[in-house]
Amino acid sequence: MRDLKTVIAFTIKDMVKRKSFIISTLIIVLIIIIGFNIPNIMDAFNSDSASDGSVRLLAVDSTNLFEGSLEGINSMDLGYEVKTTNEALTFEDIKEQIDNLEIDEAIIIEQNNDTYKLRYIVQDMTMMESIPEDLMNAINTIYTNLQISKLGLTEEQIQSLTPNFEYSIEQTEEQKVSGNVLAIMLLSIVLFYAIYFCAYQVSSSITTEKTSKIMETLVTSTSPRTIVLGKTIGIGFVGLLQVCLFVAVALISAKLFLEPGLLESVLDMSQMTPYLAIITIIYFILGYCTYALLYALTGSTVSKPEDIQSANTPVAILAVIGFYLSYFTMMNPTSDLNLFASLFPISSPFCMPFRVMMGISNPAEVLLSIAILVATILIVAKVAIKIYSNAILNYGTKMSFRDMIKIYKDKNN
Repeated sequence: MRDLKTVIAFTIKDMVKRKSFIISTLIIVLIIIIGFNIPNIMDAFNSDSASDGSVRLLAVDSTNLFEGSLEGINSMDLGYEVKTTNEALTFEDIKEQIDNLEIDEAIIIEQNNDTYKLRYIVQDMTMMESIPEDLMNAINTIYTNLQISKLGLTEEQIQSLTPNFEYSIEQTEEQKVSGNVLAIMLLSIVLFYAIYFCAYQVSSSITTEKTSKIMETLVTSTSPRTIVLGKTIGIGFVGLLQVCLFVAVALISAKLFLEPGLLESVLDMSQMTPYLAIITIIYFILGYCTYALLYALTGSTVSKPEDIQSANTPVAILAVIGFYLSYFTMMNPTSDLNLFASLFPISSPFCMPFRVMMGISNPAEVLLSIAILVATILIVAKVAIKIYSNAILNYGTKMSFRDMIKIYKDKNN
């Protein structure tokens, strides 16, 4: 136990002292802070809009088709500050007002016999494929209401034109699914990268220490099993703290820089329960252990840092398969394939927490998934430690898959 604590402490100290770790952590923290400040940055650069951030829109209605009613858009909370004019302004007149920052956009309403044409004028249409749909719907609604009012219809007749339908959606599947899909997919991606990159550090650490001959000192001081477990636990502990730091920075940034309720309007935070947090941490630890032990195995088979990438390719492929298996089955979370992904050990760390979040898992499924994952970890640990014990002092060429099988079958090892 003392040797295990020593290896864990050595690994943690080595990880947090690395320049690459410090720089990458600071960069990610900075990206998170900047990401939550994007709305503020956009507002700062959008100085030519109205003081409340709305788009200043000039409606040129020279034929008085809308009879000044287009200013009703201001009360629809669509982000527009509309002013109307009956002057026959030309395109050049509008261009001059936009260039002088008097307005942001304009609509010119033109009449040609019995047809009407709306010309939508903006300064730059690079990021605009068509006229905003919400604006067009508002214009159509205002025109329809204006014409209805001229017909002198009664309230009953007007209501019969726009009946108040009640809509509901029902499913034949017995399992009820809840939760915000965007939040589920976002958290799935975060969990995958957290597990993948933390586990990858195990392989990198082992190969680096082999190159610097530190491993010879470790092997003579303690057993290979202790080294494998110590490094896995140490790097996992640092990775978990790093993830907690990123989550804390994100929550603080959201509180400080976003408008109240903005994050909740995009992500359904009601699903973030203590039970979900516990399940997510458990699957992070178990998923990390699975991939970390596989990376410990591949890291011990190479003697040069430049060979790490090729040696880790099989494990990386497994991780990507597991992630996409869980990610794409979320589109149909009640399917048998999604249930399989939540039980299959290479995908369950990315899938089961979000079955819990969607409310379609039961305790029996969670316990079975954890049991399968723990059994997988024990099997992988046994194989990894045995091969690691014989490959760790190999400074020659990279070991092949056939060599690893021979080492594992050799009873004398």
